[in-house]
Amino acid sequence: MAARHSALDNRDETTFVRSTYRGDVQMADCPYRTLMHYKRWATLDLYAVLSDTLRSMAEPDQGLVLRLLDHVQAVDEIFIHHLERRTHGYSAARSAKLPSFEVLERTARSSAEWYVAFADHLSPQGRDEPIMFSFTNGEPMTMTPGQMLLHVAAHGCYHRGNVGLLLQKNGIAPNQDRLTDFLVLELQNRL
Repeated sequence: MAARHSALDNRDETTFVRSTYRGDVQMADCPYRTLMHYKRWATLDLYAVLSDTLRSMAEPDQGLVLRLLDHVQAVDEIFIHHLERRTHGYSAARSAKLPSFEVLERTARSSAEWYVAFADHLSPQGRDEPIMFSFTNGEPMTMTPGQMLLHVAAHGCYHRGNVGLLLQKNGIAPNQDRLTDFLVLELQNRL
């Protein structure tokens, strides 16, 4: 069977992105930048919904939401340390003591801004440089900055979905969280 060949196979990423975004490649030059801007948008929008509705949720669900938010925040902070090639103080992928919603919101905003700035300044060479670290269980690992950004983006998306289900269970409409929603808004903001 002959391999399928497409005209896209002969185009570099920038050419494809330029045609996809009608010449505007400011955000789309690097998928890591897009992912980190998307992660910030979706995370902050989720916190906005929760700041208005968390107290109206059933008490056990409030606790689950806080635990999910704390887990995402802990992983985000752990990987910031890995990207900065520093050790972190976590012995698990959660805080030793569950922080308040207000603390989680403040630290999530700070982490989101850190990731956006990191991705905005990440060079092609830098994104592929291997970094050795250990997981919280002590298991050694090597990942590139690009892989770490993909991990925190996918991890955050997964657990925002968990929180979205808890919101729906309590009769609350979750925030928009699709990458396509973000891309449409970005495109509209540029026109």
